[in-house]
Amino acid sequence: MDYLNINKEAWNSRTKVHIKSKFYDIEAFKKGKCSLNPIELKQLSDVQGKSLLHLQCHFGQDSLSWVRLGAHVTGVDISSEAIKEANALKESLGLDATFIESDVCTFGQKNKQQFDIVFTSYGVLSWLENLNDWAQTIANALKTDGEFHLVEFHPFFDILSGYSYFPKSTPDIEQEGTYTENCDGTASAIVTWSHSLSEVTTALINAGLRIESFCEYPYSPYNCFEGLEFVPNFGYQMLHKGQQVPLVYSIKAKRVAH
Repeated sequence: MDYLNINKEAWNSRTKVHIKSKFYDIEAFKKGKCSLNPIELKQLSDVQGKSLLHLQCHFGQDSLSWVRLGAHVTGVDISSEAIKEANALKESLGLDATFIESDVCTFGQKNKQQFDIVFTSYGVLSWLENLNDWAQTIANALKTDGEFHLVEFHPFFDILSGYSYFPKSTPDIEQEGTYTENCDGTASAIVTWSHSLSEVTTALINAGLRIESFCEYPYSPYNCFEGLEFVPNFGYQMLHKGQQVPLVYSIKAKRVAH
């Protein structure tokens, strides 16, 4: 099964829907709205003058938000359509960034550049079969004392949605539409994998990174799942038997000298 091409085609189709959506609101972004959320803005803090590698960058809104905050950004994504739109967006805004069409692990095998920061966020890990290769890509791309920042949807929600928490030998293969409000119901084949929190952290540690912080959050900045309710000034929450469900987690790790 060529899962990379299956997912590439799915994200090519999704990108065409996303760029027209209110969810991504490109017009507001072009007028100066930052697409980043408080979690990642607080965690990364000052990126002025730093080189930043954004893995699985989609069509570049977050990448270009980091550029606006002073970073020198390289974005990587498997979708040719997303990279095309990222380049069009940067040119329309007169911003300087490099966008590369590649899956994460192939990029890792070819990349020779090292960065101050590697960043990835929101709905990225389920598309990866092998987290050891992913973590090694990150470690190799970081300078000594460089920082890795992950902000991701919490797998606890996946359990409530009927998916496995623990890794399996076979992926989930489904026909699924996309999460933006303008989805017309058209479904694409997608291939995804479950990854537990211990698998994520162990892969990073085994790649030689030192975990410096791990945080969990009961609110999502995005209304992209069923059953969420909006809480003013916080975001969207889910209650299970009256208790908040963890919806997002973040990891900060550093490459240290050996």
